[in-house]
Amino acid sequence: MVRIAPDTKDWTWVLRRACPECGHDAAAVPRERLGWEIRANAELWAPLLTEPAATVRPDSSTWSTAEYACHVRDVHRSSPDGCSG
Repeated sequence: MVRIAPDTKDWTWVLRRACPECGHDAAAVPRERLGWEIRANAELWAPLLTEPAATVRPDSSTWSTAEYACHVRDVHRSSPDGCSG
């Protein structure tokens, strides 16, 4: 397994402005659409996670698809809007 260098950045800025990499803008999602948005996002992960390389890190600075999916799950679980599992 490729070891990823620890990330020490403060990523809380993504709550205030859009991510330049993926375009997600958490502040722009209306609270009443949050459940729908989470379900729609979850549907996108299913086919990606069935790929044979889903658990393979492409390089030392990039998570695998499965690790990104777990990160998204963890973000949804820790949401202050009551989306905890």
